[in-house]
Formats: sequence, C-alpha cells, structure tokens
Amino acid sequence: MASASNPAAALDALLGPIAAGRATVRVTGDSASIILDVTGLPPAARDALEADVKAAASTAPGIASVRVAQTSERVQQRIIAVASGKGGVGKSTLSANLAIALARSGRKVGMVDADIYGPSQPRLLGVEGIKAEAHDKKLVPVATGVGVPLLSMGQLVPGGQAIAWRGPMAAGALTQLVDAHWEMVDTLVVDMPPGTGDVQLTMIQKHKPAGAVIVSTPQDLALIDATRAIDLFTKAGVPIIGLVENMAGYCCPHCGGLSDPFGTGGAEAKAETLSIPFLGRIPLTIDIRTASDAGTPPAAGNGAEAEPFLSIAAKVGDWLQRN
Repeated sequence: MASASNPAAALDALLGPIAAGRATVRVTGDSASIILDVTGLPPAARDALEADVKAAASTAPGIASVRVAQTSERVQQRIIAVASGKGGVGKSTLSANLAIALARSGRKVGMVDADIYGPSQPRLLGVEGIKAEAHDKKLVPVATGVGVPLLSMGQLVPGGQAIAWRGPMAAGALTQLVDAHWEMVDTLVVDMPPGTGDVQLTMIQKHKPAGAVIVSTPQDLALIDATRAIDLFTKAGVPIIGLVENMAGYCCPHCGGLSDPFGTGGAEAKAETLSIPFLGRIPLTIDIRTASDAGTPPAAGNGAEAEPFLSIAAKVGDWLQRN
C-alpha cells in the first residue's frame, strides 16, 4: 500500500483507475507533474482524460499544484491518392468503397475529400449536413457510420454553395484537410479532384502519397485523360498502385442481357501497355448507384456489389504490405 512517505506512489495509485496506465507521475515537494499518454484517443477524449486526471490529482494529500502534459506516439501514416484525369468516371464512389473495404480488412482508415470544388463524400459516407469542428487550430475528422472518419469541404461550407476559389486557395484548403487530427489513422485515402492542377501538385509535393490508384471507364476518351494522370504521378515519383476499370459492363435488371455501353477491357489493355497493375473492374449497376446516393456504400455490406471493391482493396492492401 502506498504511504505518505512516497507521495509519487500514492498519487500513481490514486490515478490508476482513471488513467488506466497512461499516467507517469513525478512529485517534487508539493508539486505534481504528470505525463499523460493519449495515443489513440480523439481530441475530445484527450481533454476529458486530462481534466479527470488533474481533478483527481488535486485531491491527493500534500499536493498543492498539478501540471499535466499530453504526449502521444505518432502513427506511421500512408496516403493513397485516388485520381483520374477527368470527372464522371466514378472516382469518388471508388474512393469511398475502397476506404471502407480497407477498414474492414483491419486498417485504421480515414478519408479526405480533396475534390474542393465538387465535394461528394459527405453524401457517399452518410454524414451530409454534419459540420467539421476544430481543436487546437486543426480540424477534427467527422465520424461516419461505416467506420471511416471524413474531412471534406462539403462539411465546411453550406450545401449547394459554389466554391469559386483560385488555385492557391484550393491548395491551402487541401492542406487543412490533410494536416488535421488524423492521429488514429494509419491509411489516409484521398479522393482527388479530376485533372492535373494545383491541388494535385500540392498533394504530390507537400504530402507525398505512398501511391496512387487511377480510375477510368473503358472508353478511349477517359483512358486518354487517365494516362495524363498516370504520367503526372510517375514523373513526380509517386508509384502507381494500379488502374481500376469502372462502369465495366451492364446487366439489364429486366431481361438479364449483358451489354458494354462504355466498351470493355480498355483499362486492362492500357494497364498492360503502361506496365502497371490492373486492379479490377467495377460493373455499372443500379444497386451501386442507389446505395451510394443513400449514403450506404456497397463495400460496407455483404452483398454481391461489395465483392469487386473488397477484391480491389485486397490488392491495394497487399501493395501496401510490400512497399
């Protein structure tokens, strides 16, 4: 049993049930200094724990003043940029489902919606209308019902409001989204805007993605622009994890007939030409569209629509393990 002759031990025993091993105590005279390990705790929980520890320590016999300092181990974080050369190829839908599938595999995944001018992740991840807050001058990711916290410009401006910013402002917004409270995340999926402009350059130069997943539909027009995106990342030294062919094939829900309104096999052939991995195909189905619009991405469930996303995520996960 701790005694008054050993105030540090007495204080440590007092804090044990509250701090659960996270507090390191040092007592000098009637002053207590406490180092609090807050690794893995969200900002609100960190502050609440500090307040509880400080309040408890202040009641200890012989202690007149209490100082508490927070410390945490930084989780090694890797960024996956999901990009395309043009809009309308399903990049955001792929990003959301990839993030969810990676989280289901055991990774601690976060999502940044870097499509500053056309943010859609709040709708896709079911948190539309929920605003992001700040703590210590940094944004706090918004929790979602699918286990992937999110930050997006769509959480910072009124719905439907146009974001008419020049390149430097958009690049600055990206930095705020990425340099946020992502301490609990080891894999950050970034839904990039289409094209090869200021936001892409800021991501590459300042935040250095571990790799890029490129999304395209099978037709030649989309592949021309996807090739430009691949070229940008390659020249910047960002490895290409692979190419995904989206909207690949349509099965009529009435007659069961199969058709290829956007062509077939174009992305796989392009991947072979460019000597980059082909990650898989996502079919064009009404179920994927309706689930995405409803904020319940297919990868969060166990239906057939989840399978292609889980397969692609497994290949991305394997790449992260090897690199």
